Amino acid sequence: MKKALTSAFLSMFCTEMSLIFRSGIALSDGVRVLLSDADKSSTIVLNSILDELSKGKPFSVAIENSGYFPSHMIGVVKAGEKTGRIVEMLGALSDYYDRLDRVAVTIKNAVLFPLVLLAVIVGVIFILITQVLPIFNDVYGRHGVRMSPLANSFMRFGQWLNGVSLIIAIVLGIIFAASLLLRVIHPLRARLLKISREWFGGIWFIAETASYHFLSVMTLSVESGLKTKEAVELASAVSGGTKSTDRKNAECLKLISEGATLAEAMGGAGILSLRETQMLSFGIRGGETDLTMAEIMRRKERNLLDRINRIISLIEPSLIILISVIVAIVLLSVMAPLLGILSSISG
Repeated sequence: MKKALTSAFLSMFCTEMSLIFRSGIALSDGVRVLLSDADKSSTIVLNSILDELSKGKPFSVAIENSGYFPSHMIGVVKAGEKTGRIVEMLGALSDYYDRLDRVAVTIKNAVLFPLVLLAVIVGVIFILITQVLPIFNDVYGRHGVRMSPLANSFMRFGQWLNGVSLIIAIVLGIIFAASLLLRVIHPLRARLLKISREWFGGIWFIAETASYHFLSVMTLSVESGLKTKEAVELASAVSGGTKSTDRKNAECLKLISEGATLAEAMGGAGILSLRETQMLSFGIRGGETDLTMAEIMRRKERNLLDRINRIISLIEPSLIILISVIVAIVLLSVMAPLLGILSSISG
């Protein structure tokens, strides 16, 4: 894999290729049409595909040899070509990547907004204790009044922060530079993501996201006509990366190899809950495995997004209350001596 393509790009690409297949024009001509209105990064990807298509390679081989596309997409496209359902599979892939993009945006917003709000809190408090409190302290000193012990403690902490401000600036600069490097150097970012998954793979939303990815790829694979074991292997490769997830995936594959049904294997491995396992069993008996898995996947997506939104709804007011309380404590500790001065003047 070269630079990873975004879910938004993959969704759009699959939709466009589905339309090209449906129109009946030559794939190479269709890709040339896409190239006429492509940006710089898209042009590189499309040119690599066009080079392979010009050599007479099938579409699945063209995207595989380009080195840009994920393995599960290539597997589904190959299965679609074998079964003659390439148009349907590209449409399903487009929907899949569109859902992934929505989930990713929700998770990013869930992390980004609290971080921005926390940065604002830290900035306001930093200005209060390093800039505002010393001014009040000087004013009170001229009138022979001292600030409260709490305000003095805040001010001393602010003076300490001023003393180490250069170190703080250097640390923040290093963090900013590291963030830029991670954004530019994709293998390094992939390695860091892998390490973070190994460390924090037990966190509920990482485990739920992995289960969602597993079900999504399984649904696509079953729809494309892949055999059950091949579909599980493909889904395991996509959703794996943490110890708990890899253990579940390995157990699922083991149960499939021992002759268990898909529902029994996924339920026994802990990928599906008891209710979801029963639901899939009914779907398999009714000959609607793909539709049932798609419904389970949609429910998991909805539950995942609902839980994330509930957490956001708790974090935001909590941070606002926190900054209000801290600012109120600082201001009250500063204003108490001022009230004493005013009362003495009025007296």
